[in-house]
Amino acid sequence: MSDTFTLSALPAPLAWQGQPADSASDAGQELTITTGALTDWFTHPSGEPVYQNAPIALFVPPDPTFTLQAKVTVEFAATYDAGTLFLYAHAALWAKLCFEYSPQGQPMVVSVVTRGVSDDCNSVDISGNSVWLRIYRHGKVLAFHYSRDGRYWHFVRHFSLGDREELRVGFSVQSPTGQGCTATFSEIRYAPGTLSDLRNGE
Repeated sequence: MSDTFTLSALPAPLAWQGQPADSASDAGQELTITTGALTDWFTHPSGEPVYQNAPIALFVPPDPTFTLQAKVTVEFAATYDAGTLFLYAHAALWAKLCFEYSPQGQPMVVSVVTRGVSDDCNSVDISGNSVWLRIYRHGKVLAFHYSRDGRYWHFVRHFSLGDREELRVGFSVQSPTGQGCTATFSEIRYAPGTLSDLRNGE
């Protein structure tokens, strides 16, 4: 499996941070990732335990202001199985927007921001096994959104990881309690430009 690959929807090559169990791409706007058992990125608020073994496909955006979005479809099987959009500075500074399987067996949107330790927040329940997720960056300002139809966007989180020129973004799949998980990222779209309002559905 190659360490780097390209998607025509993205402005730069993707590189793996940890190898997946399997992956496939149409080289356009779709990527499928399979992760192995007991994989995750999470640092308990107490500082221990630390999980950093889920595969992430990352690229460096060429623009200081942009959105990255994808339809995320997850083959849920075990608690906390998820497909995620990922922001990565280094092993102690990162964030992810997840489409995750809750302990109640309910798919939901979850966000995690890690600055040394992880701040974990559940957002909203989703019917079915697909949802659209989006990352927005404007300099050091970051935001997470989700959409049920890929057109109207709901606000999830507004935060910062600091002034990081080389902040990488991409896609990950996790299976913290299970035997593995597969997620497909389709309708991938990267676009430079500013959102006029983070909360107006744009």
